[in-house]
Amino acid sequence: MSEDGITLNLRDIRQDAGLSLSKAAEVTGVSKAMLGQIERGESSPTIATLWKIAKGFHLPLTALIGEASQPEGSGGRSFRSVQFPGSIAVKMVFPFDPVLGAETFHVSLRPGQSHQSQPHDTGVTEEVFVLEGAMEVLRDGSWVPLETGQGLRFAADQPHGYRSGDRGAAFLNMHHYRRVGTVE
Repeated sequence: MSEDGITLNLRDIRQDAGLSLSKAAEVTGVSKAMLGQIERGESSPTIATLWKIAKGFHLPLTALIGEASQPEGSGGRSFRSVQFPGSIAVKMVFPFDPVLGAETFHVSLRPGQSHQSQPHDTGVTEEVFVLEGAMEVLRDGSWVPLETGQGLRFAADQPHGYRSGDRGAAFLNMHHYRRVGTVE
């Protein structure tokens, strides 16, 4: 994905919230300078930075990285892939659905690749289902091994991570957001 989608989404989200760059920096923990660079298309944000912004605005990740497009004459959907600099590759399978409170990604890990994630917004739960290869998921401070065809659900509002085996791995990553007005 080009940064243009992120640039436009971030600017629109910030303006819709009625926040200055300074106030958005306070809310997200991302510097005013970095937010400005992202909005102007001068910086390619890391996935960690995007998660900080999403968490600060209490939004799903796909609110920042764009929507799926429907090709003309096609019964299926075509989805964006995002390769984050020095990090994981993510393809949107299902953008955020406000009725379900969920979004789904296809994530690819190179052989031996590891990705650590900071806590997401309060109440976010993740599900990982391994499509190819073997991997481990960091949950509750311990690495849990998973093989092709296995899955794991965990609280993502705490530090967590993923690492692949020597063949690499591909997995579905579903994010479920706590619904406003639900019992905690």
